[in-house]
Amino acid sequence: MENQIFELQYALDTFYFLVCGALVMWMAAGFAMLEAGLVRSKNTTEILTKNVALFAIACTMYMICGYSIMYGGGELTLFLDGIVGDGVAGAEEPATYAPSSDFFFQVVFVATAMSIVSGAVAERMKLWAFLAFAVVMTGVIYPMEGAWTWGGMPVFGLYTLGDLGFSDFAGSGIVHMAGAAAALAGVILLGARKGKYGKDGQVNAIPGANLPLATLGTFILWLGWFGFNGGSVLATSSVESANSVAVVFMNTNAAAAGGLIGALAVARIMFGKADLTMALNGALAGLVAITAEPSTPTALQATLFGGLGGVLVVFSIVTLDKLKIDDPVGAISVHGVVGLLGLLLVPVTNDGSSFSGQLIGAATIFGWVFVASMVTWAIIKAVIGIRVTEEEEYEGVDLSECGMEAYPEFTQQ
Repeated sequence: MENQIFELQYALDTFYFLVCGALVMWMAAGFAMLEAGLVRSKNTTEILTKNVALFAIACTMYMICGYSIMYGGGELTLFLDGIVGDGVAGAEEPATYAPSSDFFFQVVFVATAMSIVSGAVAERMKLWAFLAFAVVMTGVIYPMEGAWTWGGMPVFGLYTLGDLGFSDFAGSGIVHMAGAAAALAGVILLGARKGKYGKDGQVNAIPGANLPLATLGTFILWLGWFGFNGGSVLATSSVESANSVAVVFMNTNAAAAGGLIGALAVARIMFGKADLTMALNGALAGLVAITAEPSTPTALQATLFGGLGGVLVVFSIVTLDKLKIDDPVGAISVHGVVGLLGLLLVPVTNDGSSFSGQLIGAATIFGWVFVASMVTWAIIKAVIGIRVTEEEEYEGVDLSECGMEAYPEFTQQ
């Protein structure tokens, strides 16, 4: 009987893991639609190509070496060593789900981190430079900081973040802030789009081509986030785990709603109008804010945390523009600034964490990813260049990088 119960738990948890992984994979479509809607039509094909290609690269590089680095003690072991047998690499006890389901769930998180970079460097980066960075980011940079956090490995052999009171339930810092750190490094070296900033400090708005598409992308991400946070419970086959999953789903949804309301209200006060793009980023900010700890807040607390993220993201986007950091989709603000907020909110409801541990963890993640990404971007820039020519940027990177347009009937007679 005991063995039969375990087998049932194993089957249920494995199935749940796989379904949640599929939901997170669907977030790739959300990022693609959101970014395609927020860039100009002449850059749509290239942004879509980046999103579908980075997902494939992430899956391949994480299989080749990323997973073994992250859960194999930080060592580079190729071709899924340790992802066979009855257990999961890095686990202290035999898991109640299939090892391959763990790999699948982890790999779609890697792709999510890389997707954040795509939107921030949109409209002026060379496609192959971006894909070259994706190889390093998904194969080494992300897995290394993942080894120090979820993998439990000491940071450069010096300290263990878990022992310091660091906690990140589903990845506000480990996934989202990491992606934003890599994006920030790329944007700094890349520079702003032509015409974005005037000589007198004026910020010129460059509207996206398709707000219905951006809205669809946001709803897809909102849906996928239930798998992102809910799957991080890692089980659903007991009363306790099922209740935890339900709380996580409830709080994830509440935070998104709070974030949208907060951003919409602040945008109305600041700009005098209901700004749809700010509202969309507010929902995503709420989701990022709750991702670090969706299991311990009440629904009201989750709504307030999300609302705080939604308010913060509006001010962050405006501030980055004043600093002439050109991020076409607001990814650095949504995932980076609010990702940090999410980490700092964890101790409010989780007694097992500490503010000092969260700060040290955040500094470790950001410092490693930013510096490693800056070095990688600099090498790519020196070897093949990272920015298209001014003429190619004016004509749109669809033609120069992909040789086709997303909406040819608009430009061809």
